[in-house]
Amino acid sequence: MDLSVDTWDLSSPLISLWINRFYIYLGFAVSISLWICLQIVSKTQDRNLQEKSVPKAPQNLMTNGYVSLQEKDIFVSGVKIFYGSQTGTAKGFATVLAEAVTSLDLPVAIINLKEYDPDDHLIEEVTSKNVCVFLVATYTDGRPTESAEWFCKWLEEASSDFRFGKSYLKGMRYAVFGLGNSAYSSHFNKVGKNVDKWLWMLGAHRVMSRGEGDCDVVKSKHGSIEADFRAWKTKFISQLQALQKGERKKYCGGHCKKGKCESHQHGSEEREEGSHEQDELHHRDTEEEEPFESSSEEEFGGEDRQSLNSIVDVEDLGKIMDHVKKEKREKEQQEEKSGLFRNMGRNEDGERRAMITAALREALTKQGYQLIGSHSGVKLCRWTKSMLRGRGGCYKHTFYGIESHRCMETTPSLACANKCVFCWRHHTNPVGTEWRWKMDQPEMILKEAVENHQNMIKQFKGVPGVKAERFEEGMTVKHCALSLVGEPIMYPEINRFLKLLHQCKISSFLVTNAQFPAEIRNLKPVTQLYVSVDASTKESLKKIDRPLFKDFWQRFLDSLKALAAKQQRTVYRLTLVKAWNVDELQAYAQLVFLGNPDFIEVKGVTYCGESSASSLTMAHVPWHEEVVQFVRELVDLIPDYEIACEHEHSNCLLIAHKKFKIGGEWWTWIDYNRFQELIQEYEDSGGSKTFSAKDYMARTPHWALFGANERGFDPKDTRHQRKNKSKAISGC
Repeated sequence: MDLSVDTWDLSSPLISLWINRFYIYLGFAVSISLWICLQIVSKTQDRNLQEKSVPKAPQNLMTNGYVSLQEKDIFVSGVKIFYGSQTGTAKGFATVLAEAVTSLDLPVAIINLKEYDPDDHLIEEVTSKNVCVFLVATYTDGRPTESAEWFCKWLEEASSDFRFGKSYLKGMRYAVFGLGNSAYSSHFNKVGKNVDKWLWMLGAHRVMSRGEGDCDVVKSKHGSIEADFRAWKTKFISQLQALQKGERKKYCGGHCKKGKCESHQHGSEEREEGSHEQDELHHRDTEEEEPFESSSEEEFGGEDRQSLNSIVDVEDLGKIMDHVKKEKREKEQQEEKSGLFRNMGRNEDGERRAMITAALREALTKQGYQLIGSHSGVKLCRWTKSMLRGRGGCYKHTFYGIESHRCMETTPSLACANKCVFCWRHHTNPVGTEWRWKMDQPEMILKEAVENHQNMIKQFKGVPGVKAERFEEGMTVKHCALSLVGEPIMYPEINRFLKLLHQCKISSFLVTNAQFPAEIRNLKPVTQLYVSVDASTKESLKKIDRPLFKDFWQRFLDSLKALAAKQQRTVYRLTLVKAWNVDELQAYAQLVFLGNPDFIEVKGVTYCGESSASSLTMAHVPWHEEVVQFVRELVDLIPDYEIACEHEHSNCLLIAHKKFKIGGEWWTWIDYNRFQELIQEYEDSGGSKTFSAKDYMARTPHWALFGANERGFDPKDTRHQRKNKSKAISGC
């Protein structure tokens, strides 16, 4: 066959088809090539534009372990040296350090912590661009010196208080040097460690490792506490000079390879706090992260580590497995026995168990509780502290005339039958539907509650701003708020406890969660009885209170009916949770008709921080204006009531029955002396001589009324606005 081109018949249809396809494919290939070229040119031009518009980072951005920052970010305006001293050693060190700082041409101030009010002034250090140094000593028993006691207590509470938050002191720079004696190893430099930790938890930035001075010359790192301080002082001055030059040592938190950065060389000082603190703080952002690490020795016991690394002979494997199976059987038998007694509310000896377990004691103590016996507790309210310093009282002072600095907040039962979403203890307390624990006597509970309360008041002696006359008054308890946590009415001897309170001339404010109607009916007279009405429908009550009782709704309704039969002062407490219960006005009105309370407190929910036990967020907290609007609309539906009082600072209003409005004036306050006379007559008559709420009422002052310019703040006091107002959270 002749395949030469000369022999091709170009007029052939087949040849024409091939030629047309060739040109189509060629055009397609050329188009793709051109598109690719255009894309390459476009990206090249964009890259060139970016290189021209964005200046290159300086080559010396990070050299020799230092980070160069803009001058405005590292400017040091001065140094403040705080000391807490008992024998004068810390004060002397402060003077020596001040002289060294002065040589750097920096302003320096020496401040005695006894005369310093952190509540007013510590926030100023966030923007002051000072470096704050804390020289604090530790007693042999682990306590701070008297001069630093208030500062340490405030710092501890602030570090665990959701109102401050983990960025409260963000921007503040600090360093700590602790003075102690290693002869008392269990408490060696405990105060210095705690101050360092608490400042860090509040967001402050540590500029260098904590220093530790040891009075024990044998164990002292440099031979004496003075030598320890001199060595730390030298490092601090060096760091201060670096900050002045616009340099800051990059802190890696000890995660670098051994020996590669200075922070690792001081790793033992940074890591000694223990793994539990690292767990508590791990969520802080990595830029600010300076964790208290634990060594492998702390994470794993020596025996565990040895067993993990040891080699087991095959011949011994059978013996080991038999041993493991035996241990497992014994454990299962033990758990079965313990579970049986646990269901009965008893220990293995058949005795009733204590409500406060070791784990619960640790959790509640950390939250500031003073625990009493096996099921009770007392805690100092922040409004008690506020009124001691002449900074105003709580809403009960505005509504009912309570003297907040003389009010003891306690509970004879830490247990509760609900798991409310807004519980301010995040459900660290036990729950139950009946009393199944060991029971303490009411005489002991009251005695220790008062003693613990007085001891907490004593800690405010000499604190800046505390009024001497209120401090003296605060040592005598006049009111008892049984609303701390849990369900006080669960305590089987609640009536005896109340009688003891009244014998001591202490008024009683008891709060119940409306799940124990029989106990409400059997309750002896109290100064004021509260029922928490957290929702007005069965569905929303289940969602918000999360009650344990299956018949919770009927118990709730029966509790309100029992309240209506009481002759003394009764109160509904409504907690508004935005998007959950604020749209149930008509249903709330029906509940008011059912219980016919003397007063209705309406309060916006207080956000108590994140908790795995609750889905509550800041979005659920209503603004004060929204609470006012809710109250106005509710009052329109209950004609026997009007708005009487307001406490704006607590995001709370009081609705009162019109029977307390006499001659156009409100009488919502309480005549406490008259109540004590009436309750004494009731007891002397064996309960036959009763009395009513109107028998011990008192006139409400003008400043406490709704619509007054004071918005519920007592003009005798001075309102204190926290300087850091980034968090708009209603008060408790």
